[in-house]
Amino acid sequence: MENYSPVKIVEGSNAYEENLRIWMDDVKAANALVETVSKLWYDKSIELILFRRQMLDRSSSSIIHKHSYVHNIIKKPLTVQDSMILADAMMKIDIAPARIDLGRLNAEWVEERDQFDNDPAKFIESKLAHFINAKPRSDHHQDVILYGFGRIGRILARELVHQAGNGSQLRLRAIVTRTDTADDIRKRASLFRHDSVHGRFNGIAIEDVDQKVFYINGHVVNMLAAKNPEDLDYEAYGIKNALLIDSTGVMRDRAGLARHLTAKGVERVLLTAPGKGDIPNIVYGVNQDTCNMNLDEERIFSAASCTTNAVVPVLAVIERELGVVRGHIETIHSFTNDQNLLDNYHKKTRRGRSAPLNMVITETGAASAAVKAIPSLKSKLTANSVRVPTPNVSLAILSLNVARDIDKEGVNELMRSASLKGELIEQIRFSTSSELVSTDVIGDSCACVFDSAATLVSDDKRNVVLYAWYDNEFGYSIQVLRLAKHLGQVKSYRYY
Repeated sequence: MENYSPVKIVEGSNAYEENLRIWMDDVKAANALVETVSKLWYDKSIELILFRRQMLDRSSSSIIHKHSYVHNIIKKPLTVQDSMILADAMMKIDIAPARIDLGRLNAEWVEERDQFDNDPAKFIESKLAHFINAKPRSDHHQDVILYGFGRIGRILARELVHQAGNGSQLRLRAIVTRTDTADDIRKRASLFRHDSVHGRFNGIAIEDVDQKVFYINGHVVNMLAAKNPEDLDYEAYGIKNALLIDSTGVMRDRAGLARHLTAKGVERVLLTAPGKGDIPNIVYGVNQDTCNMNLDEERIFSAASCTTNAVVPVLAVIERELGVVRGHIETIHSFTNDQNLLDNYHKKTRRGRSAPLNMVITETGAASAAVKAIPSLKSKLTANSVRVPTPNVSLAILSLNVARDIDKEGVNELMRSASLKGELIEQIRFSTSSELVSTDVIGDSCACVFDSAATLVSDDKRNVVLYAWYDNEFGYSIQVLRLAKHLGQVKSYRYY
Protein backbone atom coordinates (compact mmCIF):
# COMPACT_ATOMS: atom_id res chain seq x y z
CA MET A 1 0.00 0.00 0.00
CA GLU A 2 0.97 3.62 -0.42
CA ASN A 3 1.85 5.61 2.69
CA TYR A 4 -1.39 7.54 2.76
CA SER A 5 -1.72 10.59 4.93
CA PRO A 6 -3.70 9.84 8.07
CA VAL A 7 -7.43 10.39 7.92
CA LYS A 8 -8.59 13.26 10.09
CA ILE A 9 -10.24 11.56 13.04
CA VAL A 10 -12.81 13.39 15.14
CA GLU A 11 -12.26 13.09 18.88
CA GLY A 12 -14.63 13.51 21.81
CA SER A 13 -17.49 11.77 23.52
CA ASN A 14 -19.40 11.21 20.25
CA ALA A 15 -16.29 10.36 18.23
CA TYR A 16 -17.45 6.90 17.14
CA GLU A 17 -20.78 8.09 15.75
CA GLU A 18 -19.30 11.23 14.22
CA ASN A 19 -16.50 9.41 12.39
CA LEU A 20 -18.98 6.83 11.10
CA ARG A 21 -21.27 9.62 9.88
CA ILE A 22 -18.38 11.27 8.00
CA TRP A 23 -17.56 7.94 6.34
CA MET A 24 -21.18 7.36 5.34
CA ASP A 25 -21.36 10.86 3.84
CA ASP A 26 -18.28 10.02 1.76
CA VAL A 27 -19.84 6.73 0.64
CA LYS A 28 -23.08 8.43 -0.41
CA ALA A 29 -21.15 11.05 -2.38
CA ALA A 30 -19.03 8.32 -3.97
CA ASN A 31 -22.12 6.34 -4.97
CA ALA A 32 -23.59 9.44 -6.60
CA LEU A 33 -20.27 10.04 -8.37
CA VAL A 34 -20.22 6.45 -9.67
CA GLU A 35 -23.63 6.99 -11.25
CA THR A 36 -22.63 10.32 -12.80
CA VAL A 37 -19.38 8.86 -14.19
CA SER A 38 -21.44 6.17 -15.92
CA LYS A 39 -23.94 8.66 -17.39
CA LEU A 40 -21.18 10.93 -18.68
CA TRP A 41 -19.52 8.00 -20.44
CA TYR A 42 -22.51 6.27 -21.98
CA ASP A 43 -24.61 9.37 -22.72
CA LYS A 44 -21.95 11.90 -23.68
CA SER A 45 -18.75 9.89 -24.36
CA ILE A 46 -16.97 11.80 -21.59
CA GLU A 47 -14.56 9.54 -19.71
CA LEU A 48 -13.56 10.67 -16.23
CA ILE A 49 -10.35 9.42 -14.65
CA LEU A 50 -8.56 10.36 -11.43
CA PHE A 51 -4.87 10.90 -12.10
CA ARG A 52 -4.88 8.09 -14.69
CA ARG A 53 -6.87 5.74 -12.46
CA GLN A 54 -10.07 4.51 -14.07
CA MET A 55 -13.35 5.47 -12.41
CA LEU A 56 -15.85 3.66 -14.62
CA ASP A 57 -17.34 0.48 -13.11
CA ARG A 58 -15.62 1.08 -9.78
CA SER A 59 -17.17 0.71 -6.32
CA SER A 60 -17.78 3.62 -3.96
CA SER A 61 -15.03 2.43 -1.60
CA SER A 62 -12.63 2.25 -4.56
CA ILE A 63 -13.49 5.84 -5.50
CA ILE A 64 -12.78 6.98 -1.93
CA HIS A 65 -9.51 5.06 -1.93
CA LYS A 66 -8.39 6.75 -5.16
CA HIS A 67 -9.03 10.19 -3.64
CA SER A 68 -7.02 9.21 -0.56
CA TYR A 69 -4.10 7.98 -2.68
CA VAL A 70 -3.81 11.28 -4.54
CA HIS A 71 -2.76 13.22 -1.42
CA ASN A 72 0.67 11.54 -1.43
CA ILE A 73 1.38 12.59 -5.01
CA ILE A 74 0.03 16.14 -5.27
CA LYS A 75 0.48 17.06 -1.59
CA LYS A 76 -3.07 18.29 -1.13
CA PRO A 77 -6.34 16.59 -0.08
CA LEU A 78 -9.19 16.11 -2.55
CA THR A 79 -12.73 15.34 -1.43
CA VAL A 80 -15.22 13.05 -3.11
CA GLN A 81 -17.84 15.74 -2.56
CA ASP A 82 -15.93 18.25 -4.70
CA SER A 83 -15.45 15.64 -7.42
CA MET A 84 -19.20 15.01 -7.41
CA ILE A 85 -19.95 18.74 -7.70
CA LEU A 86 -17.66 19.07 -10.72
CA ALA A 87 -18.96 15.91 -12.43
CA ASP A 88 -22.54 17.07 -11.92
CA ALA A 89 -21.69 20.42 -13.51
CA MET A 90 -20.32 18.59 -16.57
CA MET A 91 -23.63 16.77 -17.01
CA LYS A 92 -25.37 20.12 -17.52
CA ILE A 93 -22.91 21.56 -20.05
CA ASP A 94 -22.57 20.65 -23.74
CA ILE A 95 -19.06 19.16 -23.74
CA ALA A 96 -17.69 17.29 -26.75
CA PRO A 97 -16.47 13.69 -26.26
CA ALA A 98 -13.36 13.90 -24.07
CA ARG A 99 -11.14 12.11 -21.58
CA ILE A 100 -10.92 14.33 -18.51
CA ASP A 101 -8.77 14.00 -15.42
CA LEU A 102 -11.17 14.79 -12.61
CA GLY A 103 -8.22 14.71 -10.20
CA ARG A 104 -6.54 17.63 -11.94
CA LEU A 105 -9.82 19.54 -12.13
CA ASN A 106 -10.49 18.91 -8.44
CA ALA A 107 -7.01 20.10 -7.44
CA GLU A 108 -7.46 23.28 -9.50
CA TRP A 109 -10.94 23.80 -8.03
CA VAL A 110 -9.50 23.69 -4.50
CA GLU A 111 -7.01 26.43 -5.41
CA GLU A 112 -9.15 28.59 -7.69
CA ARG A 113 -12.76 28.25 -6.59
CA ASP A 114 -12.84 31.76 -5.10
CA GLN A 115 -11.98 33.20 -8.53
CA PHE A 116 -15.20 31.66 -9.86
CA ASP A 117 -17.43 32.71 -6.94
CA ASN A 118 -17.57 29.05 -5.86
CA ASP A 119 -19.65 28.36 -8.97
CA PRO A 120 -18.65 24.96 -10.43
CA ALA A 121 -20.41 25.72 -13.76
CA LYS A 122 -18.31 28.86 -14.30
CA PHE A 123 -15.19 26.90 -13.36
CA ILE A 124 -15.91 24.06 -15.80
CA GLU A 125 -16.84 26.48 -18.59
CA SER A 126 -13.47 28.19 -18.14
CA LYS A 127 -11.32 25.07 -17.85
CA LEU A 128 -12.99 23.12 -20.67
CA ALA A 129 -13.78 26.08 -22.92
CA HIS A 130 -12.24 24.44 -26.00
CA PHE A 131 -14.46 21.36 -25.59
CA ILE A 132 -17.77 23.17 -25.04
CA ASN A 133 -20.13 23.34 -28.02
CA ALA A 134 -17.29 21.89 -30.09
CA LYS A 135 -17.49 19.32 -32.85
CA PRO A 136 -16.21 15.88 -31.82
CA ARG A 137 -12.48 15.48 -32.49
CA SER A 138 -13.32 12.37 -34.51
CA ASP A 139 -16.34 11.90 -36.77
CA HIS A 140 -15.99 8.15 -37.29
CA HIS A 141 -15.36 4.90 -35.45
CA GLN A 142 -12.64 2.30 -36.05
CA ASP A 143 -13.46 -1.38 -36.59
CA VAL A 144 -10.93 -3.67 -34.88
CA ILE A 145 -10.00 -7.29 -35.66
CA LEU A 146 -8.02 -9.31 -33.14
CA TYR A 147 -5.80 -11.83 -34.91
CA GLY A 148 -4.83 -14.22 -32.11
CA PHE A 149 -6.60 -14.79 -28.82
CA GLY A 150 -3.88 -15.62 -26.30
CA ARG A 151 -2.84 -13.69 -23.19
CA ILE A 152 -2.65 -10.28 -24.90
CA GLY A 153 -5.54 -10.94 -27.29
CA ARG A 154 -7.98 -11.74 -24.49
CA ILE A 155 -7.00 -8.69 -22.43
CA LEU A 156 -7.35 -6.52 -25.53
CA ALA A 157 -10.84 -7.96 -26.08
CA ARG A 158 -11.85 -7.23 -22.49
CA GLU A 159 -10.60 -3.65 -22.67
CA LEU A 160 -11.98 -2.95 -26.14
CA VAL A 161 -15.41 -3.81 -24.80
CA HIS A 162 -14.84 -1.98 -21.52
CA GLN A 163 -13.69 1.19 -23.30
CA ALA A 164 -16.26 1.05 -26.09
CA GLY A 165 -18.89 3.25 -24.43
CA ASN A 166 -21.42 4.09 -27.12
CA GLY A 167 -19.14 2.78 -29.87
CA SER A 168 -17.80 6.11 -31.10
CA GLN A 169 -14.11 5.09 -30.98
CA LEU A 170 -12.86 1.47 -31.24
CA ARG A 171 -15.28 -1.35 -32.06
CA LEU A 172 -14.28 -5.00 -31.66
CA ARG A 173 -15.79 -6.77 -34.67
CA ALA A 174 -13.94 -10.08 -35.03
CA ILE A 175 -11.55 -12.48 -33.34
CA VAL A 176 -9.47 -14.79 -35.54
CA THR A 177 -7.99 -18.08 -34.32
CA ARG A 178 -6.67 -21.19 -36.05
CA THR A 179 -9.88 -23.19 -35.58
CA ASP A 180 -13.53 -22.42 -34.91
CA THR A 181 -15.12 -25.71 -33.94
CA ALA A 182 -17.89 -25.55 -31.36
CA ASP A 183 -15.61 -26.97 -28.68
CA ASP A 184 -12.81 -24.53 -29.53
CA ILE A 185 -15.14 -21.54 -29.33
CA ARG A 186 -16.46 -22.69 -25.96
CA LYS A 187 -12.95 -23.12 -24.57
CA ARG A 188 -11.80 -19.72 -25.81
CA ALA A 189 -14.90 -18.08 -24.37
CA SER A 190 -14.25 -19.75 -21.01
CA LEU A 191 -10.65 -18.49 -21.02
CA PHE A 192 -11.99 -15.01 -21.73
CA ARG A 193 -14.42 -15.15 -18.80
CA HIS A 194 -11.98 -16.64 -16.28
CA ASP A 195 -8.40 -15.47 -15.88
CA SER A 196 -6.10 -16.77 -13.14
CA VAL A 197 -4.16 -13.51 -13.00
CA HIS A 198 -6.66 -10.78 -13.87
CA GLY A 199 -9.78 -12.37 -12.41
CA ARG A 200 -13.27 -12.89 -13.80
CA PHE A 201 -14.67 -10.78 -16.59
CA ASN A 202 -17.24 -8.51 -14.93
CA GLY A 203 -19.95 -8.56 -17.55
CA ILE A 204 -21.94 -10.70 -19.94
CA ALA A 205 -19.93 -12.94 -22.26
CA ILE A 206 -21.91 -15.67 -24.05
CA GLU A 207 -20.81 -17.72 -27.04
CA ASP A 208 -23.17 -18.84 -29.82
CA VAL A 209 -21.40 -21.80 -31.38
CA ASP A 210 -24.00 -22.22 -34.11
CA GLN A 211 -23.69 -18.65 -35.38
CA LYS A 212 -19.98 -18.56 -34.41
CA VAL A 213 -20.28 -15.27 -32.58
CA PHE A 214 -19.31 -14.10 -29.12
CA TYR A 215 -21.78 -11.77 -27.40
CA ILE A 216 -19.87 -9.49 -24.97
CA ASN A 217 -21.74 -6.69 -23.16
CA GLY A 218 -23.91 -5.94 -26.19
CA HIS A 219 -21.11 -6.37 -28.73
CA VAL A 220 -21.63 -9.12 -31.30
CA VAL A 221 -18.13 -10.33 -32.20
CA ASN A 222 -17.52 -12.77 -35.04
CA MET A 223 -15.38 -15.81 -34.15
CA LEU A 224 -13.45 -16.61 -37.32
CA ALA A 225 -10.83 -19.19 -38.24
CA ALA A 226 -7.96 -19.00 -40.71
CA LYS A 227 -4.70 -20.80 -41.30
CA ASN A 228 -3.44 -17.99 -43.56
CA PRO A 229 -4.00 -14.22 -43.13
CA GLU A 230 -5.11 -13.78 -46.72
CA ASP A 231 -7.85 -16.42 -46.48
CA LEU A 232 -10.51 -14.22 -44.88
CA ASP A 233 -13.01 -11.78 -46.35
CA TYR A 234 -13.89 -9.48 -43.47
CA GLU A 235 -16.16 -7.32 -45.60
CA ALA A 236 -18.52 -10.31 -45.82
CA TYR A 237 -19.15 -9.71 -42.11
CA GLY A 238 -19.74 -5.98 -42.54
CA ILE A 239 -16.22 -5.06 -41.39
CA LYS A 240 -14.60 -2.23 -43.33
CA ASN A 241 -11.32 -0.30 -43.16
CA ALA A 242 -10.39 -2.26 -40.06
CA LEU A 243 -7.33 -2.05 -37.87
CA LEU A 244 -6.09 -5.62 -37.45
CA ILE A 245 -4.11 -6.23 -34.25
CA ASP A 246 -1.83 -9.26 -34.65
CA SER A 247 -0.90 -10.69 -31.24
CA THR A 248 0.33 -14.08 -32.46
CA GLY A 249 3.97 -13.01 -32.80
CA VAL A 250 4.34 -15.47 -35.69
CA MET A 251 5.02 -12.82 -38.34
CA ARG A 252 7.13 -9.80 -37.44
CA ASP A 253 8.54 -8.60 -40.76
CA ARG A 254 6.87 -6.42 -43.36
CA ALA A 255 6.41 -9.19 -45.91
CA GLY A 256 4.64 -11.46 -43.46
CA LEU A 257 2.41 -8.79 -41.91
CA ALA A 258 1.53 -7.40 -45.34
CA ARG A 259 -0.36 -10.62 -46.01
CA HIS A 260 -3.10 -9.29 -43.71
CA LEU A 261 -3.58 -6.34 -46.04
CA THR A 262 -4.59 -8.64 -48.91
CA ALA A 263 -7.70 -9.67 -46.96
CA LYS A 264 -10.77 -7.60 -47.79
CA GLY A 265 -11.70 -5.15 -45.05
CA VAL A 266 -8.24 -4.57 -43.51
CA GLU A 267 -6.80 -1.06 -43.71
CA ARG A 268 -3.90 -1.20 -41.23
CA VAL A 269 -2.00 -3.77 -39.18
CA LEU A 270 -0.67 -3.33 -35.65
CA LEU A 271 1.79 -5.90 -34.28
CA THR A 272 1.99 -6.50 -30.52
CA ALA A 273 5.69 -7.35 -30.62
CA PRO A 274 8.85 -5.63 -31.86
CA GLY A 275 8.70 -5.23 -35.63
CA LYS A 276 11.65 -6.13 -37.82
CA GLY A 277 13.32 -4.04 -40.50
CA ASP A 278 11.79 -0.68 -41.29
CA ILE A 279 8.47 -1.27 -39.52
CA PRO A 280 7.77 1.75 -37.24
CA ASN A 281 8.20 0.63 -33.61
CA ILE A 282 6.10 2.96 -31.50
CA VAL A 283 6.01 3.57 -27.75
CA TYR A 284 2.85 5.59 -27.36
CA GLY A 285 3.52 8.79 -25.44
CA VAL A 286 7.11 9.03 -26.68
CA ASN A 287 7.47 8.74 -30.45
CA GLN A 288 4.06 8.33 -32.07
CA ASP A 289 4.40 11.79 -33.61
CA THR A 290 8.12 11.79 -34.37
CA CYS A 291 9.01 8.37 -35.81
CA ASN A 292 9.15 7.96 -39.57
CA MET A 293 5.53 7.11 -40.21
CA ASN A 294 2.81 8.73 -42.25
CA LEU A 295 -0.72 7.59 -41.44
CA ASP A 296 -1.75 8.29 -45.03
CA GLU A 297 1.00 6.08 -46.44
CA GLU A 298 2.24 3.60 -43.80
CA ARG A 299 -0.08 0.67 -43.12
CA ILE A 300 2.00 -1.60 -40.85
CA PHE A 301 3.02 -0.65 -37.31
CA SER A 302 4.50 -2.22 -34.18
CA ALA A 303 3.64 -1.44 -30.58
CA ALA A 304 7.13 -2.67 -29.60
CA SER A 305 7.37 -4.90 -26.50
CA CYS A 306 6.03 -4.63 -22.96
CA THR A 307 9.54 -4.01 -21.64
CA THR A 308 10.26 -1.34 -24.25
CA ASN A 309 7.02 0.44 -23.33
CA ALA A 310 8.03 0.34 -19.66
CA VAL A 311 11.63 1.59 -19.93
CA VAL A 312 11.40 4.11 -22.77
CA PRO A 313 9.22 6.67 -20.88
CA VAL A 314 11.72 6.65 -17.98
CA LEU A 315 14.66 6.91 -20.37
CA ALA A 316 12.96 9.77 -22.22
CA VAL A 317 12.72 11.81 -19.01
CA ILE A 318 16.32 11.14 -17.97
CA GLU A 319 17.71 11.77 -21.46
CA ARG A 320 15.81 15.06 -21.75
CA GLU A 321 16.54 16.37 -18.25
CA LEU A 322 19.98 14.93 -17.41
CA GLY A 323 21.45 13.36 -20.52
CA VAL A 324 22.34 9.66 -20.61
CA VAL A 325 26.07 9.00 -21.04
CA ARG A 326 25.75 5.21 -20.92
CA GLY A 327 23.65 2.66 -19.09
CA HIS A 328 22.44 -0.88 -18.56
CA ILE A 329 18.88 -2.20 -18.36
CA GLU A 330 18.17 -5.42 -16.48
CA THR A 331 14.62 -6.74 -16.61
CA ILE A 332 13.29 -9.14 -14.01
CA HIS A 333 10.53 -10.59 -16.16
CA SER A 334 7.71 -12.97 -15.28
CA PHE A 335 7.82 -16.24 -17.20
CA THR A 336 5.86 -16.39 -20.43
CA ASN A 337 3.91 -18.96 -22.38
CA ASP A 338 6.83 -19.77 -24.69
CA GLN A 339 8.79 -21.33 -21.80
CA ASN A 340 8.39 -24.91 -20.61
CA LEU A 341 6.55 -25.97 -17.47
CA LEU A 342 9.06 -28.82 -17.08
CA ASP A 343 12.53 -29.28 -18.54
CA ASN A 344 12.22 -29.97 -22.26
CA TYR A 345 13.70 -28.99 -25.61
CA HIS A 346 13.55 -25.29 -26.51
CA LYS A 347 15.28 -23.61 -29.43
CA LYS A 348 16.28 -20.63 -27.25
CA THR A 349 19.24 -20.82 -24.87
CA ARG A 350 18.24 -21.79 -21.26
CA ARG A 351 14.50 -21.40 -21.90
CA GLY A 352 14.07 -25.15 -22.03
CA ARG A 353 14.42 -25.37 -18.26
CA SER A 354 11.32 -25.40 -16.09
CA ALA A 355 9.88 -21.86 -15.86
CA PRO A 356 8.10 -22.30 -12.49
CA LEU A 357 11.26 -23.71 -10.88
CA ASN A 358 14.08 -21.55 -12.21
CA MET A 359 15.36 -18.05 -12.71
CA VAL A 360 16.46 -18.03 -16.33
CA ILE A 361 18.85 -15.57 -17.95
CA THR A 362 17.73 -14.72 -21.47
CA GLU A 363 18.23 -12.04 -24.07
CA THR A 364 16.08 -8.94 -24.51
CA GLY A 365 15.83 -6.44 -27.32
CA ALA A 366 15.02 -3.60 -24.91
CA ALA A 367 18.22 -1.65 -25.60
CA SER A 368 17.96 -1.72 -29.39
CA ALA A 369 14.21 -1.06 -29.21
CA ALA A 370 14.78 1.93 -26.93
CA VAL A 371 17.14 3.40 -29.52
CA LYS A 372 14.41 3.14 -32.17
CA ALA A 373 12.18 5.28 -29.97
CA ILE A 374 14.96 7.62 -28.75
CA PRO A 375 17.68 7.77 -31.42
CA SER A 376 20.00 9.88 -29.24
CA LEU A 377 20.59 6.77 -27.08
CA LYS A 378 22.36 4.94 -29.91
CA SER A 379 25.43 2.94 -28.69
CA LYS A 380 24.81 4.01 -25.08
CA LEU A 381 22.80 1.07 -23.69
CA THR A 382 23.14 -2.63 -22.94
CA ALA A 383 20.35 -4.89 -21.72
CA ASN A 384 19.64 -8.36 -20.44
CA SER A 385 16.75 -10.19 -18.85
CA VAL A 386 16.07 -12.74 -16.12
CA ARG A 387 12.83 -14.73 -16.34
CA VAL A 388 11.51 -15.52 -12.86
CA PRO A 389 8.79 -17.86 -11.47
CA THR A 390 5.94 -15.34 -11.28
CA PRO A 391 3.00 -15.33 -13.75
CA ASN A 392 2.71 -11.57 -14.31
CA VAL A 393 4.29 -8.17 -13.54
CA SER A 394 7.92 -7.47 -14.29
CA LEU A 395 10.59 -5.06 -13.06
CA ALA A 396 13.08 -3.02 -15.07
CA ILE A 397 16.23 -1.85 -13.31
CA LEU A 398 17.98 1.00 -15.11
CA SER A 399 21.55 1.84 -14.11
CA LEU A 400 22.41 5.07 -15.91
CA ASN A 401 25.44 7.36 -15.95
CA VAL A 402 24.16 10.88 -16.51
CA ALA A 403 25.75 14.09 -17.78
CA ARG A 404 24.68 16.36 -14.93
CA ASP A 405 24.85 16.12 -11.14
CA ILE A 406 21.66 14.96 -9.43
CA ASP A 407 20.58 13.54 -6.08
CA LYS A 408 17.81 11.10 -5.16
CA GLU A 409 15.28 13.82 -4.37
CA GLY A 410 16.02 15.53 -7.67
CA VAL A 411 15.61 12.36 -9.74
CA ASN A 412 12.37 11.47 -7.99
CA GLU A 413 11.00 14.96 -8.52
CA LEU A 414 11.73 14.71 -12.25
CA MET A 415 9.72 11.50 -12.44
CA ARG A 416 6.92 12.80 -10.21
CA SER A 417 6.57 15.87 -12.39
CA ALA A 418 6.54 13.75 -15.56
CA SER A 419 3.76 11.61 -14.09
CA LEU A 420 1.57 14.68 -13.45
CA LYS A 421 2.08 16.87 -16.50
CA GLY A 422 3.43 16.64 -20.01
CA GLU A 423 3.36 13.90 -22.64
CA LEU A 424 4.01 10.91 -20.36
CA ILE A 425 1.26 11.14 -17.77
CA GLU A 426 -0.48 8.04 -19.13
CA GLN A 427 2.79 6.11 -19.23
CA ILE A 428 4.36 6.81 -15.81
CA ARG A 429 2.71 6.27 -12.45
CA PHE A 430 4.67 7.61 -9.50
CA SER A 431 4.72 5.47 -6.36
CA THR A 432 5.85 6.64 -2.94
CA SER A 433 5.27 3.32 -1.21
CA SER A 434 8.16 1.62 0.55
CA GLU A 435 6.12 -1.60 0.63
CA LEU A 436 5.38 -1.98 -3.09
CA VAL A 437 5.67 -5.54 -4.47
CA SER A 438 4.88 -7.06 -7.84
CA THR A 439 1.28 -8.16 -7.22
CA ASP A 440 0.38 -4.57 -6.29
CA VAL A 441 0.95 -3.64 -9.93
CA ILE A 442 -1.43 -6.22 -11.46
CA GLY A 443 -4.05 -4.39 -13.49
CA ASP A 444 -2.22 -1.04 -13.56
CA SER A 445 -2.99 0.79 -16.80
CA CYS A 446 0.26 2.76 -16.97
CA ALA A 447 3.22 1.52 -18.97
CA CYS A 448 5.32 1.58 -15.79
CA VAL A 449 5.09 2.32 -12.09
CA PHE A 450 8.13 4.28 -10.96
CA ASP A 451 9.29 3.06 -7.53
CA SER A 452 10.62 6.27 -5.97
CA ALA A 453 11.43 4.59 -2.65
CA ALA A 454 13.96 2.32 -4.40
CA THR A 455 15.87 5.04 -6.28
CA LEU A 456 19.65 5.05 -5.75
CA VAL A 457 22.19 7.76 -6.62
CA SER A 458 25.96 7.38 -6.34
CA ASP A 459 28.08 9.65 -4.14
CA ASP A 460 29.49 11.43 -7.18
CA LYS A 461 25.89 12.20 -8.26
CA ARG A 462 26.45 10.89 -11.79
CA ASN A 463 25.06 7.35 -11.58
CA VAL A 464 21.39 6.71 -10.92
CA VAL A 465 19.66 3.36 -10.44
CA LEU A 466 15.94 3.46 -11.18
CA TYR A 467 13.26 0.81 -10.65
CA ALA A 468 10.19 0.62 -12.90
CA TRP A 469 7.50 -2.02 -12.36
CA TYR A 470 5.11 -2.93 -15.16
CA ASP A 471 2.17 -5.23 -15.74
CA ASN A 472 3.63 -6.89 -18.81
CA GLU A 473 0.15 -8.07 -19.84
CA PHE A 474 -2.46 -5.48 -18.84
CA GLY A 475 -0.34 -2.33 -18.84
CA TYR A 476 1.13 -3.23 -22.22
CA SER A 477 -2.33 -4.00 -23.65
CA ILE A 478 -3.55 -0.54 -22.64
CA GLN A 479 -0.55 0.97 -24.43
CA VAL A 480 -1.54 -1.01 -27.53
CA LEU A 481 -5.06 0.43 -27.36
CA ARG A 482 -3.75 3.98 -26.94
CA LEU A 483 -1.76 3.46 -30.11
CA ALA A 484 -4.77 1.87 -31.83
CA LYS A 485 -6.85 4.99 -31.16
CA HIS A 486 -4.02 7.11 -32.55
CA LEU A 487 -3.75 5.01 -35.72
CA GLY A 488 -7.53 4.96 -36.16
CA GLN A 489 -7.65 8.71 -35.54
CA VAL A 490 -10.51 8.29 -33.09
CA LYS A 491 -8.99 9.98 -30.03
CA SER A 492 -11.26 12.31 -28.10
CA TYR A 493 -10.25 15.63 -26.56
CA ARG A 494 -7.99 15.42 -23.52
CA TYR A 495 -7.75 17.38 -20.25
CA TYR A 496 -4.94 15.99 -18.14
